[in-house]
Amino acid sequence: MLDTEYPAGKAALPRRLARNRPLALQWPVKEDGDLYYNPKAFAEIPIGIVMRRSPGVTKWAKWIWNASAVLPGAKDANWKVLRQDGDTTEYHAATLRLQLHGSYAEAYLHGLSAKVPSIYVVMRANNNDERPYEILLATASPYEAQDYEDSGEEIVEKIPMPEGLIAWIRDFALEHYEEEVFQKRQRDKKRIDRVEDGKGDARILQLSDVYRSPGSRRKEDLH
Repeated sequence: MLDTEYPAGKAALPRRLARNRPLALQWPVKEDGDLYYNPKAFAEIPIGIVMRRSPGVTKWAKWIWNASAVLPGAKDANWKVLRQDGDTTEYHAATLRLQLHGSYAEAYLHGLSAKVPSIYVVMRANNNDERPYEILLATASPYEAQDYEDSGEEIVEKIPMPEGLIAWIRDFALEHYEEEVFQKRQRDKKRIDRVEDGKGDARILQLSDVYRSPGSRRKEDLH
């Protein structure tokens, strides 16, 4: 069973908020200004991030690294070797907390509707050849992942979700999703069937008169 209980006390906000989706709606503000999780709109589990190292295909890149799998419920790890197959090695690079917030429910459902529902892993490159990436964040929100990708400071990779993780996220999202109430647009009551001022007035020379045949012009228009 997935552990969704959150220990009592304060908690840090996510590193970056998803675009136009304020978490404040789910975070009550105490009198001293501190923010606390609303346990009815929050859940989390530990999730391991697997990194694969395989031989490069050019002389400029000795190795190719990519995030290849997630391990729900994994224990802490620090680049632990999981398996080796020839020159290819997979590491349990880190274990993070995958957090779900009620105000992100729409984003989770959008991500689950993709052909391949995925967890988005946010990483930052460093100068360590043996451990070349710092694993920063795992999120099920494609909107939050897009914010990091747009910044250009981090690397974002998609990892397909295991079926059990899909079911857990779907249950949470459906529980907290609130569909926007459709607001019927008011019709513009401005009259558009009236003619322009002076249009068709025989006393005013019309711009369209230049296209009339000479015989159709009134004598007074020519003087």
